[in-house]
Amino acid sequence: MPEVQEIADFVGDSLGLSREAAKTSASLIVFCGVHFMAETAKILNPEKKVLLPDLEAGCSLAESCSAKDLAAYRQANPELYVVAYINCTAAVKALSDVICTSGNAVEIVRKVPADREILFVPDQNLGEWVQEKTGRKLRLWPGNCYVHVEFTHSVLLQLKEQYPEAPIVAHPECNRSVRLLADEVCSTEKMIGFCRTHPAKRFIIATERGMLFRLRRELPDKEFIPVETPGCACSDCRYMKRITLEKTLACLEREAPEIVLDPDVCAKARVPIERMLEWSR
Repeated sequence: MPEVQEIADFVGDSLGLSREAAKTSASLIVFCGVHFMAETAKILNPEKKVLLPDLEAGCSLAESCSAKDLAAYRQANPELYVVAYINCTAAVKALSDVICTSGNAVEIVRKVPADREILFVPDQNLGEWVQEKTGRKLRLWPGNCYVHVEFTHSVLLQLKEQYPEAPIVAHPECNRSVRLLADEVCSTEKMIGFCRTHPAKRFIIATERGMLFRLRRELPDKEFIPVETPGCACSDCRYMKRITLEKTLACLEREAPEIVLDPDVCAKARVPIERMLEWSR
């Protein structure tokens, strides 16, 4: 929510949030995002209290890959190297070899030993894009973000006809038919840099609507057009929208609800996250 972003001490993508969580000296962390993000902060700060304003702020993508299913797949395919997109549960992270974000996924996959076959979980679209960028054949888990898969090729074509001078900027979680039309496919953080340096004054943005608030705040001299598919509210993440200013205030006053993780899961999940942070320096 825009008002929540305004009061935040740090606003960023998953990699930036992970780094901030890893280095903070605060004893109390309030994570105004979805559940897997708050879990990541707890994994990196097991001794600190991590709060999430609404424990029901989940993620359709994280839910598409359960730890039980991944454990069974790994048992049947023990030779695989598991690269997990950070949009997954702590239990899935604990079963992975390295974590990645949309901003560093290409870099991370390139650093995996060439003789290892990779299973990429849980986002199939992001995995496809990484495969295209790296040339490495990946096994792809059939998961997706319900927001990004609702953006369509036809809607983008209509917007491009309406705003022919506007570059299309899309998140790699979008379907391939959308990515093919984009002038730039990148993480949310890299969208800021692309739009800042590009000479265009108007952009078509194919990602969750909350990103538009940040773009407009940081680049007030430019115009940003959301991609909206008729008949659905796909540009808004219903999970993110559960985090409100009122819930954030109540969370601070009560110091609850708190993220509690099994210490063993926490320790195992920390290893692939730290590997990501090391590989991303």
